[in-house]
Amino acid sequence: MKLYELKAIAKRLNTFSFISRARRIEDNTIELNFDKNHSYFFNMTRGHSFVYKAPSQRPLQGYNAPFDNLLHSLLSASKIIDITVPHDDRILRLCLAPKSSYKDKIIYLQLEFTGKNTNAILIDDNEVIIEALRHIDADSSFRVIRPGVELLSIPAHERKEETIEIADIDSYLLDKHTDIQAKRLLEMKKQKISLTAKKVKRLSTLLNKLPNQAKLEADEAKHKEYGNIILANLYQIKPYDTKLKAYDFNGEEITINLPKNIKVNRISDYFFNLSKRAKNKAKNIHIEKENLESKKSFYENIIYALEQAKEPHELELLAPKRAKSQRKKEKLRDGELFWIEDYKVFVGRNSNENQKLLHLARANDIWMHIQGIPSSHVIIRTDKQNLPDSVIHSAAKLCVDFSVKNPGDYQVDYTKRKFVKVQEGSNVLYNKYDTISVTKEGVEIRE
Repeated sequence: MKLYELKAIAKRLNTFSFISRARRIEDNTIELNFDKNHSYFFNMTRGHSFVYKAPSQRPLQGYNAPFDNLLHSLLSASKIIDITVPHDDRILRLCLAPKSSYKDKIIYLQLEFTGKNTNAILIDDNEVIIEALRHIDADSSFRVIRPGVELLSIPAHERKEETIEIADIDSYLLDKHTDIQAKRLLEMKKQKISLTAKKVKRLSTLLNKLPNQAKLEADEAKHKEYGNIILANLYQIKPYDTKLKAYDFNGEEITINLPKNIKVNRISDYFFNLSKRAKNKAKNIHIEKENLESKKSFYENIIYALEQAKEPHELELLAPKRAKSQRKKEKLRDGELFWIEDYKVFVGRNSNENQKLLHLARANDIWMHIQGIPSSHVIIRTDKQNLPDSVIHSAAKLCVDFSVKNPGDYQVDYTKRKFVKVQEGSNVLYNKYDTISVTKEGVEIRE
């Protein structure tokens, strides 16, 4: 952050009367909403902090650390007394009167844009730390940042920076948000498409490694014949023999390599078991192939949706960070597990997984499916709570993005699981449902 930017921001924020809402929307980003209509975002990433203006946005996850609870309770509906840039340093200091105080109490929110020590700190009127976004110990800095510790001043530093007059700081911060979002979106797209492409490549490799059905059927016949030939010639096999030279049932000479460490009277069973294994594989190979192909198509749809995404939160929804998808140490064996505003959302990648999700769902969970065409089944775990419209819309978008390749308008039906009657496989009948319209964007229809 430049000093002239912070001064212009402080001047603008002093025109507001109160803070309507204060919350963390990302790991390092705090949203402050002023006078109910103006949201400013403070990204406190170490070494890359900045401020931008944008419409208010809902966090993708809930933040419930002590800092977040105090930020909300102390700053929401607080009156603004003064906002300054102390000592012409890269610090924005908000002096506030909390709504909940029964006396003339004031608190400070100090936003420090100071490189590796960038931080957001709540301070009382005695300069004692209430809580902070990041705690810093004496081993890391001379300034200990912990609750109950007096906050030391940052040493004075003479700065030689250019001074630029910003005529309209709101437009300036909106433009900055647009530029930052464009760069961030591009970077996130590359990263998430690359990770998803690796899954597609792995599934393609597994598909290519699948044994040929005709070869499996030939192996079945061959091993069965070997077992019968060995039974017919068992009398001439010695315990130390490694090969059997005999004649097959067409009278042609044949050499069979014998397995090691198997008793002579069990060698025929060895080949009969190989024959049985090959038979079962040949019988089920098409099921495994369909399963892998459906998963591959599922991730190809994710890549297409990632390419079309226009906001970082869309990318995070489609391909969440590993830490989020595995939080609470929960994994889903069949299907994909997503988190939308702390609600669990299960998505089936094929008919088999759709069936299993139907059995997994509870009576009051929400079930989703695209109207009139085959699609992924989506289950939203409700825990008997009323779902926000934003969760239903995001889940319906997942249903469309993961089910169809072609852009267009799609109708997604949704209802409680108890109103869904399973017919055969993943085919269902349902009534008492609602419908939401979802648009899948794109520039062309993919084949």
